[in-house]
Amino acid sequence: MIDRIVFTDVGPRDGLQNQPKILTIDERLALIESIAAAGVKNIEVGSFVSPKAVPAMAGTDELVRRLPTDDGVHYSALIPNRKGYELARDAGVRTVNMVLYASEGMAQRNVKMSIAEAEEATGQILEMAKNDGVSVVAAIATAFCCPFDGPTDPGVVKDIVRRFTDTGIEQLVLADTIGAANPMEVRSLTADLVAEHGADRLGCHFHDTRAMGLALVFAALESGIYRFDASIGGLGGCPFAPGASGNVASEDVVMMLEQMGVGTGIDLEALLRASDLSEQLTGTAPGGRAKPWLGPWLEKQRA
Repeated sequence: MIDRIVFTDVGPRDGLQNQPKILTIDERLALIESIAAAGVKNIEVGSFVSPKAVPAMAGTDELVRRLPTDDGVHYSALIPNRKGYELARDAGVRTVNMVLYASEGMAQRNVKMSIAEAEEATGQILEMAKNDGVSVVAAIATAFCCPFDGPTDPGVVKDIVRRFTDTGIEQLVLADTIGAANPMEVRSLTADLVAEHGADRLGCHFHDTRAMGLALVFAALESGIYRFDASIGGLGGCPFAPGASGNVASEDVVMMLEQMGVGTGIDLEALLRASDLSEQLTGTAPGGRAKPWLGPWLEKQRA
């Protein structure tokens, strides 16, 4: 079993982008600071997309400029295209997150491009990023199932990984965009990819739509994956993917891993406080299943 985890909380971006309440910059910063205070070293803080398309992400440039630069936390932001890349770079973002597509339906709905066009755009941005000293992480959307095209052929995902492993991309993340995967198919695909490419540049991003999020994390962990995304308080949902509910909750993933003896370096009690804040700020964060279990236990420990 893996004994180390590289954990990214995507709540301040993926978690907030689809919420009915739009948080202020100060509120978004407070949530990021709370997550960082728990020892989370990788946080996706926002996206450089059109505020007309995703109003919750307006002002991400200001937010990035207000982030600390000496706290040991690795902050990243999502970009949809070249303009988004330039805005992120100019704001001081050192790692940008991009999206590749395993289904034509999702590519068209999300960025109005074909898979090939989206990959060409990614290649162009990779060249720019190399020159600018900016790291690129790419998520493969609908890696298991698409809300428009149905189940995804694993061979399509494998081909995408092969095409991009030697391009300079720092990490390729398999994204179960609508939470439709099952543990067996996750284990099968991740095991094949780890066998072919190793685990160092592979990660997974799971949603908890059908309460399978932790099972999917465990299945990937068994294959050797040690990079995972999760969202504080179980926030999440994609505005362009019908059926996409919240991501697997950060507090649930950390609880499971720590109880299994897999180190995360994260203070679970502090993470629960960040989860509480996510609920207070949004009014919609469901909170992880870890909270009612761990809350009374932690109170006894403090007594």
